[in-house]
Amino acid sequence: MIRITLPQYLRTLARVDGDIEVAVSDPVTLGGALDVIERAYPVLCGTIRDQVNGRRRPLVRFCACGEDLSNEPSDVPLPEPVLRGDEPLLVVGAMAGG
Repeated sequence: MIRITLPQYLRTLARVDGDIEVAVSDPVTLGGALDVIERAYPVLCGTIRDQVNGRRRPLVRFCACGEDLSNEPSDVPLPEPVLRGDEPLLVVGAMAGG
């Protein structure tokens, strides 16, 4: 099981409180984790990744263990602390404004 922290607006949309935990089959990759999230919470389809091309939405970032994984390919393995459940995979909504 891996732990995922969603921004508040996605937690509200998915009707969850706090982090979510999902089981991801080996090898545990960023894309695999996102696939599982979208299957478990269909309402999130299209909010994190584009439904047509599968690319990350422009104002969404992925971070784990102090690293920005946003521009990594979807088949990048998640860091070991995320796999152990020591650290969450962060889905971060970009902040904008003036």
